Amino acid sequence: MVTRVQTVAFQGIEAVEVDVQVQVAPGMPHFNIVGLPDKAVAESRERVRAALLASGLSLPPKRITINLAPADLPKEGSHYDLPIALGLMGAIGAVPADSFSRYVVLGELALDGRIMPVSGTLPAAIAANARGFGMICPAACGPEAAWADPDLDIIAAQSLVMLNNHLVGHQLSARPVPARQGSNVALPDLADVRGQEAARRALEVAAAGGHNLLMVGPPGAGKSMLAQRLPSILPPLSPREMLDVSMIQSIAGELNGGRLSDRRPFRAPHHSASMAALVGGGLRVRPGEVSLAHNGVLFLDELPEFAPQVLDSLRQPLEAGETVIARANARVSYPARFQLIAAMNPCKCGMAGTPGHTCRRGDACAAEYQSRLSGPFLDRIDIRMDVPAVSARDMMGEQTAEPSSTVAARVAAAREVQIERYREMGANGIFTNAAAGARLIEEVAAPDSESRDLLVRASERFGLSARAYHRVLKVARTLADLAGSKKVGRPFFAEALSYRLSLANA
Repeated sequence: MVTRVQTVAFQGIEAVEVDVQVQVAPGMPHFNIVGLPDKAVAESRERVRAALLASGLSLPPKRITINLAPADLPKEGSHYDLPIALGLMGAIGAVPADSFSRYVVLGELALDGRIMPVSGTLPAAIAANARGFGMICPAACGPEAAWADPDLDIIAAQSLVMLNNHLVGHQLSARPVPARQGSNVALPDLADVRGQEAARRALEVAAAGGHNLLMVGPPGAGKSMLAQRLPSILPPLSPREMLDVSMIQSIAGELNGGRLSDRRPFRAPHHSASMAALVGGGLRVRPGEVSLAHNGVLFLDELPEFAPQVLDSLRQPLEAGETVIARANARVSYPARFQLIAAMNPCKCGMAGTPGHTCRRGDACAAEYQSRLSGPFLDRIDIRMDVPAVSARDMMGEQTAEPSSTVAARVAAAREVQIERYREMGANGIFTNAAAGARLIEEVAAPDSESRDLLVRASERFGLSARAYHRVLKVARTLADLAGSKKVGRPFFAEALSYRLSLANA
């Protein structure tokens, strides 16, 4: 007699079906788990044994075999504890085997029988709902699973005893309700920024079109301050975007209490981050910072201090909107459509180009420092903005800057125009100008004859690549959207080119 329990394994954000087969047969007492388990799964023997004992159950002195099928799929993580325990409870007759046959089960067990939270509950619940199954999960993960579908049958128990009582009908558990993080925590406001009108304008354009932005200036000019205020002018996540972001956060174990938020992610890794930390990878192939910033912002401060090979690893995600991690035994893909915001000093000493300052090493100081950034990487940045030092007059002035709420209203209006435009054109999945393909952006930002002459002269003089040309079109289209203009005229192309040709015409 074999008792079967349904659970999942994770490949990226995809939940793959796993059949937990439990057999209790006569023979010498032995507890064996097969089916390519990793160390955490193999150690579940002791957790399951102790949790059952704490719940008033004991394993029979027989040969126990647990098979995790398909046998050629690696099984990782502690969420196999609960399905193994539940299969054993069905095999020894503690609960009817048919009471959990239509549920996907996952959860980690403590030695005292409590069911501990695990990562990946949301994608597992979505997969279960797609198959027409219910969900058995830890109580702490119940609010997360409830987002999968309002009609999904969910049993969220705090312990094995409570789960046993629910399955046999002695004490039913209430269905969890979806939980959302509160938005009462105020974000940093743009009104705090003194001066830097040009940089504020560039930040607004980047937010309106989802464009990548690089700010270059001396220490203390306000580059990081501006970047930290970008989330305050970005529109909230749509329901579909919020679900995509939350699935990645669930896999990474970063959903606080199972509560979802409609705020766009803002990730700011330290410049010592490794390639695996940034793009994903590791022994268990976890999502990196670029995936955790999906539909949000990835802020890289002190850009040239990152290892050059780490920065170049961003080139493929910036272009494709996903990161693909290939290993000898696995190929995992994570979504990574993020907005890159970067800040850097112009040179190693930080003051190149500042009036009254001369680098001791001369022009070589700035040239060597900026050469740490490869040309192909810079080619993928739409807007490059010089951020000069703020004057004492600006700092001591009483004039207040425009608040984030006013800028956010203009950004939201421009994004609505873009969403409606691409919806009417049948471009599914395109919501910003930055995400539009080459052919699409040529259609919606077609330059007139006067603008074409300007673009040709700029391309010949500065050697713009085909990618750079299309990114100029995207920024110009965003500038027109902010101005409420259906036509992209010469002034918009001129401003877009001025953003492109900053950083010493790099």
